[in-house]
Amino acid sequence: MNKKPNLAIVGATGLVGSTFLKVLEEKDFPFENIYMMASAKSAGKTITFRGRDYTVEELNEHSFDDHRVDIALFSAGGGTSLKFSPIAAAGGAIVVDNSSAWRMDPDVPLVVPEVNPEDLVSPKKGIIANPNCSTIQAMLPLKAILDNWGIKRVVYSTYQAVSGAGMKGLGDLKNGVAGNDTTNAFAHPIFGNCLPHIDVFLENGYTKEEMKMINETRKILHCPDLRVTATTVRVPVFMSHSESINIETEKPFDLADVRKAFEAFPGLVVQDDVQNAVYPLAREAAGHDEVFVGRIRRDESVENGLNIWVVADNIRKGAASNAVQIAEKLLEL
Repeated sequence: MNKKPNLAIVGATGLVGSTFLKVLEEKDFPFENIYMMASAKSAGKTITFRGRDYTVEELNEHSFDDHRVDIALFSAGGGTSLKFSPIAAAGGAIVVDNSSAWRMDPDVPLVVPEVNPEDLVSPKKGIIANPNCSTIQAMLPLKAILDNWGIKRVVYSTYQAVSGAGMKGLGDLKNGVAGNDTTNAFAHPIFGNCLPHIDVFLENGYTKEEMKMINETRKILHCPDLRVTATTVRVPVFMSHSESINIETEKPFDLADVRKAFEAFPGLVVQDDVQNAVYPLAREAAGHDEVFVGRIRRDESVENGLNIWVVADNIRKGAASNAVQIAEKLLEL
């Protein structure tokens, strides 16, 4: 783009939408005009951004007729995205969508900018999908491994913060801390529990979240036949997802070389000094855009096996910051 874009923030009053604005402000993202959009329930509210007040508009079929939008950042749920993303794209916008609605559409790129920025060029439908939060953070170390040693198999075990379920998820944990077991987001109280249940269960016994990680990993890494499995767990942590990732590589590796590959990879920070209790922690990752990796060690039960521990802020890198990074890349095209 050769000009400052007009931006639309769809779902501007939600948890991710408000983080879009925070990240845009931090990055001093250039724009000509910005439009705040949300459901009828939130229409009329005022959002202060960069010292100016903006009135939230109700998203409707004419929103992108009334405003000329170049980039639209969506975080308003899958149903809203399915309906309004094509309308925005038809009006000339490139949509960066944070829902799961478009992720597996073969004509919609699924992008982590440090990993597959080449997929951003000329999206057929004018829509770019932001991957699932738990998938995004795993892609950086996996790409470093893939490019150097190849990958035969990946096993995910995740420990996901309640903020991944939005304001209701945060509310459930706050309720539990206060001694109230009332639940609005989860099937059971989250305080004092680890729930191996994120999203709905499917016929194969996996949850939808687990299948998202499996299918999105294959798509982003351009490895459609990669062997991947996952168990995703909600834990009583407010912010940042943690993941144990077990990898079997195609080629032998040296652990020192793996560390060097991680240290050289953009957006990846190595924290791996176990003698001094240094490894990635959820509380320390919160508020940051980097992905943190540690506990780098061999899996001695298989040939060419590797174990790593990966942590990132699920609302920032896992959602809003990744979307804004995509928008930054679009400005370069």
